[in-house]
Amino acid sequence: MTKTQLSFNDLKLNKQLLTAIENSGFSSPTPVQQKVIPLVMAGHDIIGIAQTGTGKTAAYLLPILMKLKFHQEDGPRALIFAPTRELAIQINEHIKGFSQNSDLRHCAIYGGSGTKLQKEMLVNGVDILVATPGRFMDFYLEQVFPSKFIKTLVLDEADKMMDMGFMPQIRRILEIVPRKRQNLLFSATMPARVAHLSDEFLEFPMTIEISPQASTVELIEQRLYEVPNFKSKINMLNHLLENEDFNRVIVFVKTKVNANNIYSFIKRKITKSVRVIHGNKDQNARINAINDFKKGEVRVLVTTDVVARGIDVSMVSHVINFDVPLIYEDYVHRVGRTGRAEQLGVAITFMNEAEKYHVGEIEKLIGKKIPQRKISSTVQMEKTSFDESQEMKKEMDHQKQISDPSFRGAFHDKKEKKRKYH
Repeated sequence: MTKTQLSFNDLKLNKQLLTAIENSGFSSPTPVQQKVIPLVMAGHDIIGIAQTGTGKTAAYLLPILMKLKFHQEDGPRALIFAPTRELAIQINEHIKGFSQNSDLRHCAIYGGSGTKLQKEMLVNGVDILVATPGRFMDFYLEQVFPSKFIKTLVLDEADKMMDMGFMPQIRRILEIVPRKRQNLLFSATMPARVAHLSDEFLEFPMTIEISPQASTVELIEQRLYEVPNFKSKINMLNHLLENEDFNRVIVFVKTKVNANNIYSFIKRKITKSVRVIHGNKDQNARINAINDFKKGEVRVLVTTDVVARGIDVSMVSHVINFDVPLIYEDYVHRVGRTGRAEQLGVAITFMNEAEKYHVGEIEKLIGKKIPQRKISSTVQMEKTSFDESQEMKKEMDHQKQISDPSFRGAFHDKKEKKRKYH
């Protein structure tokens, strides 16, 4: 925390930007904005370790807009990479809001959508380009735009890019953009892979760490419930959503199949005000669902981790982790969807016996225990089916083998006994 609360005026932004900031509803800069904006304006390379909901997007966008000021007829001068199309769209929306009083041109390009309109925007000229790495490389190889004018390169959600396997594409991109440029890398966590990437392309970077790595926003109340199986989790979800305080809720699940099943249950039994989004949904359906959720027209959004970092909604009351994430950093990003813009939020996690191991690893990552609560006696706990029980046992065997490579497991022992008696 800074000793004195700075204003946006103190950050030496021009009048057009200050007016746009005010029109966007921002009253004072967040800690990450107070620290990052002056350093970017001074031309430094930056490593920003800041979790979602801290205002990091504006922290790099405002100084970029300040430095560009006016449009030019050449190719893009600022290039911003995002791991998902949802986040790319979100960043582009922020640029639209902040550049409302300038003639700067911007667009977002991403996969899962037609190329014609995106190519037309690039051909018509763009100053700030937001892109997913795959679509950028596709268009670059087709020579849709020149890369030689790029002066600023931003990698947003760098840890997610590593998780999604974008490292080879990023390395190729670093070879085709000008060597003389300013580099900004932002990440909620700083695993070894991201640290290695920063060593490769940042020059004498300034590191800004707003909160401890993988910490969760202080305004988020975290709760943990031990729920034995899928059907019991459904009953628990039903119990929670009947609470009138759950007014804007995101439910995170691991698989598309579970997402569709939970969506159908909520729509049939609880409320029609529900949408589902995952990788099989087309782009327009996903955008419309997110926009309806933002406007408050949808109470519950069921989703896989594909959008964990692509939703910027300031009034999410609750996040429910129906399944515990297997990529532990995703827990930080999931719960970061609530408690945004200094609003209170609640993050609830359901945990079965096989998920206890993963919760323990998440607690190591965030540096604190997630408080466990008792389940209301009114919630019916169902008997675990044979198939689900077997899957959980296999998962627990796998976890034990990770901890102890000599552990052979219950299933292995059964096979050995079978062989012995035949």
